[in-house]
Amino acid sequence: MGETIGFIGLGNMGQEMALRLVEAGWPVRVWNRTKEKATELVKRGATLVERPEEAVEPGGIAISMLADDAALLEIFAADGPVVKRLGAGGLHVSMSTIHPDTSRRLAKEHAEHGASYLGAPVFGRPNAARAGMLWFAVSGRPEDRLRARPIFEAMGRETFEFGDDPGAANVAKLCGNFLIAAAVEAMAEAAALAEKSGVGAAGMLEMLGKTLFACPVYQGYGQLVVKRKFEPAAFRMRLGLKDVELAISAARAVGVPLPFADIARNRALAGINKGRGDWDWSAVSLGAAEDAGVV
Repeated sequence: MGETIGFIGLGNMGQEMALRLVEAGWPVRVWNRTKEKATELVKRGATLVERPEEAVEPGGIAISMLADDAALLEIFAADGPVVKRLGAGGLHVSMSTIHPDTSRRLAKEHAEHGASYLGAPVFGRPNAARAGMLWFAVSGRPEDRLRARPIFEAMGRETFEFGDDPGAANVAKLCGNFLIAAAVEAMAEAAALAEKSGVGAAGMLEMLGKTLFACPVYQGYGQLVVKRKFEPAAFRMRLGLKDVELAISAARAVGVPLPFADIARNRALAGINKGRGDWDWSAVSLGAAEDAGVV
């Protein structure tokens, strides 16, 4: 397939995404703090390395799928070994959900070493990643978007481009995650109303998921809301809170009020305080059920 890809970060999403690249024939080197998460990838043909810089080829492509801004900034520090090794002609494709300003900062710092940075956050849960059905929001230099396109095609169903600003794709991603959080809250409140009124919440959400709201969020998360199966988590509530807080921060920077985001933040924070931080983030729906006295 050509260039060796250094894949850094093997959480629930990263493992499945890296596996798609291996199966598509790309040479892939992987690094993760917890080595055991690379076991299946190594069996399938990936190479596990000891340090993150060893995953990167000079002038090659690095993909990161890390939990948050702090982890990304630590590994891709301005004068750190990963960015230095990537060097002139190198390309870092960041697929994490992070603050737009973090992407802009990294793009500037990478350029000082002759490397490029592409913001490419993903939409989809691990099952979609495994099936190669992710959506990508992408922004950065046109030539970098073109270079990375075969990678997106190996892992996803469609790529949406948002121009040259490396932070623009992160704005789009935060908007999307904010809308998911708002939708889960709305479904949870509607389910509580239906259940307390003697109407089956499952049937109600199934009807709406096939009619007025016939889309993956209402269909998929609607099932989670009514079945209340929150473990094992596909996406932890702690990470959901992080994303909502990033949306609030990005909105504050440009003077946009997000009152629904404040509700979503409070639901997630309350859930974490109740010991649900490592449950799937759809477990915020329990808050509405508890307020209504139906659980």
